[in-house]
Amino acid sequence: MSMTRAEKAARLRALHVPGDPLVLPNIWDAASARIVESAGFPVVATGSAAIAPVLGYADGEGTPIGEMMAAIARIASAVGVPVTADVERGYGAPPAELVERLCATEAVGCNIEDSDPVTGAMIDIGEQADLVAAVRGAARGADSDLVVNARVDSFLNGSGTPEERLADAIERGRRYLAAGADCVYPIFVTDPGMIRTLVEELGGPVNVLFRPGVPSIARLADLGVARVSFGHGLHSATQDFTARMVAAIKEGRSPYPPKET
Repeated sequence: MSMTRAEKAARLRALHVPGDPLVLPNIWDAASARIVESAGFPVVATGSAAIAPVLGYADGEGTPIGEMMAAIARIASAVGVPVTADVERGYGAPPAELVERLCATEAVGCNIEDSDPVTGAMIDIGEQADLVAAVRGAARGADSDLVVNARVDSFLNGSGTPEERLADAIERGRRYLAAGADCVYPIFVTDPGMIRTLVEELGGPVNVLFRPGVPSIARLADLGVARVSFGHGLHSATQDFTARMVAAIKEGRSPYPPKET
Protein backbone atom coordinates (compact mmCIF):
# COMPACT_ATOMS: atom_id res chain seq x y z
CA MET A 1 0.00 0.00 0.00
CA SER A 2 1.38 3.40 -0.95
CA MET A 3 2.11 5.98 1.74
CA THR A 4 0.16 9.20 2.04
CA ARG A 5 2.01 12.50 1.87
CA ALA A 6 1.77 12.88 5.65
CA GLU A 7 3.12 9.37 6.15
CA LYS A 8 6.03 10.06 3.80
CA ALA A 9 6.98 13.23 5.65
CA ALA A 10 6.75 11.47 9.02
CA ARG A 11 8.86 8.61 7.66
CA LEU A 12 11.52 10.98 6.34
CA ARG A 13 11.73 12.86 9.64
CA ALA A 14 11.88 9.65 11.69
CA LEU A 15 14.83 8.36 9.66
CA HIS A 16 17.06 11.19 10.95
CA VAL A 17 18.62 9.18 13.77
CA PRO A 18 21.93 10.31 15.31
CA GLY A 19 24.31 7.36 15.14
CA ASP A 20 22.22 5.53 12.53
CA PRO A 21 22.25 8.04 9.67
CA LEU A 22 19.90 8.28 6.74
CA VAL A 23 22.15 7.76 3.70
CA LEU A 24 21.16 9.63 0.55
CA PRO A 25 22.87 8.87 -2.80
CA ASN A 26 21.53 12.05 -4.45
CA ILE A 27 19.99 11.62 -7.89
CA TRP A 28 19.13 13.73 -10.94
CA ASP A 29 16.26 12.12 -12.85
CA ALA A 30 13.54 9.48 -12.67
CA ALA A 31 15.87 6.70 -13.88
CA SER A 32 18.52 7.34 -11.22
CA ALA A 33 15.76 7.71 -8.60
CA ARG A 34 14.45 4.26 -9.46
CA ILE A 35 17.96 2.81 -9.13
CA VAL A 36 18.25 4.20 -5.60
CA GLU A 37 14.81 2.94 -4.64
CA SER A 38 15.48 -0.50 -6.16
CA ALA A 39 18.71 -0.77 -4.16
CA GLY A 40 16.62 -0.54 -1.00
CA PHE A 41 17.19 3.04 0.12
CA PRO A 42 14.16 4.35 2.03
CA VAL A 43 14.36 7.92 0.69
CA VAL A 44 15.27 9.57 -2.61
CA ALA A 45 17.07 12.94 -2.53
CA THR A 46 17.67 15.24 -5.47
CA GLY A 47 20.77 17.37 -6.00
CA SER A 48 20.45 20.77 -7.67
CA ALA A 49 24.03 20.64 -8.98
CA ALA A 50 23.15 17.32 -10.64
CA ILE A 51 19.72 18.23 -12.03
CA ALA A 52 20.77 21.64 -13.40
CA PRO A 53 23.24 20.37 -16.04
CA VAL A 54 20.83 17.60 -17.04
CA LEU A 55 18.30 20.33 -17.83
CA GLY A 56 20.92 22.42 -19.60
CA TYR A 57 21.54 25.02 -16.91
CA ALA A 58 24.26 25.99 -14.45
CA ASP A 59 23.93 25.32 -10.76
CA GLY A 60 23.49 28.39 -8.58
CA GLU A 61 19.81 28.91 -9.40
CA GLY A 62 20.45 29.01 -13.13
CA THR A 63 17.48 26.69 -13.58
CA PRO A 64 14.06 28.38 -13.92
CA ILE A 65 11.93 27.41 -10.94
CA GLY A 66 9.23 25.88 -13.13
CA GLU A 67 11.70 23.53 -14.80
CA MET A 68 13.28 22.50 -11.51
CA MET A 69 9.88 21.79 -9.96
CA ALA A 70 8.81 19.81 -13.02
CA ALA A 71 11.96 17.68 -12.71
CA ILE A 72 11.30 17.08 -9.01
CA ALA A 73 7.70 16.13 -9.79
CA ARG A 74 8.81 13.57 -12.39
CA ILE A 75 11.20 12.07 -9.87
CA ALA A 76 8.58 11.93 -7.11
CA SER A 77 6.06 10.28 -9.42
CA ALA A 78 8.61 7.62 -10.42
CA VAL A 79 9.15 6.22 -6.92
CA GLY A 80 7.07 5.21 -3.93
CA VAL A 81 9.45 6.32 -1.20
CA PRO A 82 9.64 9.84 0.26
CA VAL A 83 11.48 12.41 -1.84
CA THR A 84 13.43 15.35 -0.46
CA ALA A 85 14.47 18.06 -2.90
CA ASP A 86 17.38 20.46 -3.08
CA VAL A 87 15.81 23.83 -3.89
CA GLU A 88 18.95 25.94 -3.35
CA ARG A 89 17.65 29.19 -1.81
CA GLY A 90 14.20 29.06 -3.35
CA TYR A 91 14.83 30.44 -6.85
CA GLY A 92 13.64 33.88 -5.82
CA ALA A 93 10.14 32.69 -4.94
CA PRO A 94 8.43 33.99 -1.80
CA PRO A 95 8.26 31.25 0.87
CA ALA A 96 4.52 30.64 0.40
CA GLU A 97 4.95 30.19 -3.37
CA LEU A 98 8.01 27.99 -2.90
CA VAL A 99 6.15 25.72 -0.48
CA GLU A 100 3.08 25.59 -2.74
CA ARG A 101 5.18 24.64 -5.75
CA LEU A 102 7.20 22.12 -3.76
CA CYS A 103 4.14 20.45 -2.29
CA ALA A 104 2.64 20.21 -5.77
CA THR A 105 5.61 18.04 -6.80
CA GLU A 106 4.79 15.61 -3.95
CA ALA A 107 8.26 16.05 -2.44
CA VAL A 108 8.05 16.03 1.37
CA GLY A 109 11.41 17.55 2.23
CA CYS A 110 13.74 20.29 1.05
CA ASN A 111 17.21 21.77 1.44
CA ILE A 112 17.51 25.54 1.93
CA GLU A 113 20.99 27.08 1.79
CA ASP A 114 22.30 30.17 3.57
CA SER A 115 24.66 31.69 1.02
CA ASP A 116 23.78 33.54 -2.16
CA PRO A 117 23.66 30.91 -4.94
CA VAL A 118 25.12 33.35 -7.46
CA THR A 119 27.77 35.28 -5.50
CA GLY A 120 28.50 32.85 -2.68
CA ALA A 121 28.08 35.64 -0.10
CA MET A 122 26.83 34.42 3.26
CA ILE A 123 23.30 35.54 4.12
CA ASP A 124 22.72 37.38 7.39
CA ILE A 125 21.83 34.87 10.12
CA GLY A 126 18.64 36.65 11.10
CA GLU A 127 17.48 36.94 7.51
CA GLN A 128 18.09 33.24 6.90
CA ALA A 129 16.37 32.23 10.13
CA ASP A 130 13.38 34.29 9.03
CA LEU A 131 13.36 32.42 5.70
CA VAL A 132 13.44 29.04 7.45
CA ALA A 133 10.62 30.15 9.75
CA ALA A 134 8.60 31.43 6.80
CA VAL A 135 9.00 28.14 4.92
CA ARG A 136 7.96 26.21 8.03
CA GLY A 137 5.01 28.55 8.57
CA ALA A 138 3.89 28.32 4.95
CA ALA A 139 3.92 24.53 5.11
CA ARG A 140 1.88 24.65 8.30
CA GLY A 141 -0.51 27.13 6.74
CA ALA A 142 -0.99 24.86 3.77
CA ASP A 143 -1.70 21.99 6.18
CA SER A 144 1.19 20.12 4.61
CA ASP A 145 4.15 18.66 6.48
CA LEU A 146 7.61 19.44 5.13
CA VAL A 147 10.98 18.24 6.44
CA VAL A 148 13.36 21.21 6.26
CA ASN A 149 17.11 20.61 6.00
CA ALA A 150 18.87 23.92 6.67
CA ARG A 151 22.19 24.05 4.85
CA VAL A 152 24.96 25.96 6.61
CA ASP A 153 27.67 27.21 4.26
CA SER A 154 30.19 28.43 6.83
CA PHE A 155 32.79 25.86 5.73
CA LEU A 156 32.10 26.48 2.04
CA ASN A 157 31.67 30.25 1.72
CA GLY A 158 32.45 31.57 5.19
CA SER A 159 35.60 33.37 6.29
CA GLY A 160 38.06 33.22 9.15
CA THR A 161 39.97 30.40 10.76
CA PRO A 162 38.56 26.86 10.88
CA GLU A 163 37.61 27.49 14.50
CA GLU A 164 35.80 30.72 13.57
CA ARG A 165 33.91 28.92 10.80
CA LEU A 166 32.94 26.21 13.26
CA ALA A 167 31.62 28.79 15.73
CA ASP A 168 29.67 30.47 12.94
CA ALA A 169 28.21 27.12 11.83
CA ILE A 170 27.09 26.37 15.38
CA GLU A 171 25.47 29.78 15.79
CA ARG A 172 23.71 29.52 12.45
CA GLY A 173 22.58 25.94 12.99
CA ARG A 174 21.09 26.73 16.38
CA ARG A 175 19.17 29.68 14.96
CA TYR A 176 17.80 27.62 12.09
CA LEU A 177 16.70 24.79 14.36
CA ALA A 178 14.97 27.33 16.61
CA ALA A 179 13.26 28.74 13.51
CA GLY A 180 11.80 25.34 12.64
CA ALA A 181 14.43 23.39 10.69
CA ASP A 182 14.42 19.64 11.20
CA CYS A 183 18.10 19.08 10.38
CA VAL A 184 21.25 21.17 9.94
CA TYR A 185 23.58 20.61 6.99
CA PRO A 186 27.06 22.13 7.56
CA ILE A 187 28.24 21.35 4.05
CA PHE A 188 31.97 20.75 3.43
CA VAL A 189 32.87 20.03 7.06
CA THR A 190 35.40 17.20 6.99
CA ASP A 191 37.28 17.13 10.29
CA PRO A 192 36.00 14.39 12.65
CA GLY A 193 36.53 16.55 15.72
CA MET A 194 34.52 19.40 14.22
CA ILE A 195 31.78 17.01 13.16
CA ARG A 196 31.54 15.67 16.71
CA THR A 197 31.45 19.20 18.11
CA LEU A 198 28.64 20.14 15.73
CA VAL A 199 26.66 17.08 16.77
CA GLU A 200 27.17 17.86 20.46
CA GLU A 201 26.57 21.62 20.26
CA LEU A 202 23.71 21.99 17.80
CA GLY A 203 21.11 19.98 19.68
CA GLY A 204 19.50 18.63 16.51
CA PRO A 205 20.14 16.20 13.64
CA VAL A 206 23.30 16.88 11.61
CA ASN A 207 23.76 16.16 7.89
CA VAL A 208 27.27 15.66 6.43
CA LEU A 209 28.24 15.72 2.75
CA PHE A 210 30.18 12.56 1.87
CA ARG A 211 33.10 13.24 -0.44
CA PRO A 212 36.81 12.36 -0.63
CA GLY A 213 38.50 13.19 2.67
CA VAL A 214 35.37 12.73 4.78
CA PRO A 215 35.32 9.93 7.39
CA SER A 216 33.63 6.68 6.38
CA ILE A 217 29.88 6.32 6.78
CA ALA A 218 30.50 3.98 9.72
CA ARG A 219 32.75 6.59 11.35
CA LEU A 220 30.17 9.33 10.71
CA ALA A 221 27.64 7.14 12.49
CA ASP A 222 30.02 6.80 15.45
CA LEU A 223 30.29 10.60 15.52
CA GLY A 224 26.52 10.89 15.86
CA VAL A 225 25.66 12.10 12.37
CA ALA A 226 21.97 11.67 11.46
CA ARG A 227 22.10 12.12 7.68
CA VAL A 228 24.73 11.57 4.98
CA SER A 229 24.35 13.13 1.53
CA PHE A 230 26.36 12.64 -1.66
CA GLY A 231 25.44 15.92 -3.37
CA HIS A 232 26.31 15.87 -7.07
CA GLY A 233 29.12 13.34 -6.55
CA LEU A 234 27.37 10.40 -8.23
CA HIS A 235 26.30 12.50 -11.19
CA SER A 236 29.84 13.84 -11.64
CA ALA A 237 31.25 10.31 -11.55
CA THR A 238 28.64 9.17 -14.08
CA GLN A 239 29.58 12.03 -16.40
CA ASP A 240 33.28 11.18 -16.07
CA PHE A 241 32.55 7.54 -16.90
CA THR A 242 30.49 8.55 -19.93
CA ALA A 243 33.31 10.83 -21.11
CA ARG A 244 35.77 7.93 -20.94
CA MET A 245 33.41 5.72 -22.94
CA VAL A 246 32.93 8.41 -25.59
CA ALA A 247 36.71 8.94 -25.81
CA ALA A 248 37.18 5.21 -26.39
CA ILE A 249 34.61 5.25 -29.19
CA LYS A 250 36.33 8.25 -30.76
CA GLU A 251 39.61 6.30 -30.74
CA GLY A 252 37.94 3.37 -32.45
CA ARG A 253 37.96 1.18 -29.36
CA SER A 254 35.08 -0.61 -27.65
CA PRO A 255 33.85 1.40 -24.66
CA TYR A 256 32.85 -1.83 -22.90
CA PRO A 257 35.12 -3.89 -20.64
CA PRO A 258 36.13 -7.25 -22.10
CA LYS A 259 33.98 -10.19 -21.12
CA GLU A 260 35.50 -12.76 -18.86
CA THR A 261 36.13 -16.11 -20.56
